[in-house]
Amino acid sequence: MTKAPSLVPATELAQRNRMRIPNESAEYRRARTALLAEEIELRRHIERVAELRRALPPGAEVANTYRFHGENGTFDLAGLFGDKQTLVVYSYMFGPQRERPCPMCSSMIAAWNGEAQDVEQRVALAIVARSPLEKLVAFKNERGWRDIKLYSDVDGSYSRDYQAIADDGSEIPQLHVFTRRDGTIRHFWSGEMGEETADPGQDPRGAPDPMPLWGILDMTPEGRGTNWYPRLNYD
Repeated sequence: MTKAPSLVPATELAQRNRMRIPNESAEYRRARTALLAEEIELRRHIERVAELRRALPPGAEVANTYRFHGENGTFDLAGLFGDKQTLVVYSYMFGPQRERPCPMCSSMIAAWNGEAQDVEQRVALAIVARSPLEKLVAFKNERGWRDIKLYSDVDGSYSRDYQAIADDGSEIPQLHVFTRRDGTIRHFWSGEMGEETADPGQDPRGAPDPMPLWGILDMTPEGRGTNWYPRLNYD
């Protein structure tokens, strides 16, 4: 096994930074250097978590083939992989009971649409919802999403099995990763940071958060706020 390289202390790396902003105060630079050290530690922790994720043992084999309607036909779960060995599936809160989809989900999917071509150089990406395909495509066209692939969960069995439907029938956004190795499809990982794992005063959120929106707002003094959420339209 390759020995992990020893790391220079984050505080020392932060001190090496030579970036300075015009007219900044000495007080600001001291605080910013301390923050930089924490950001370096955060980067390292993110990589440690990603390494642990990559090292997960084989997940549960997928027993059901499932059926999905897409713009290019009907597919089983294997068909969503295309020529890739890994598949990322997001369960979109846009069930048949909804006239319009979840604004939060839509905000994230809009961002993912811009990255879809890049993502699919490495893995397959699918957005699954329970509404009829025609309804999904109509909203996709309304939003101008060109590259994201939307699929209707034909009978809702995928959504039920992979916990995108609550006991009371309400919808839950879910993010799952599946692998296909030697012809066997297995569950690899899912986002499991929900209400039960949320910290006080915070909405449930992943780490790292899959929504670029929150990453940008986290870099601002306004932050995410406590009562602001994306909307489908802004007047």
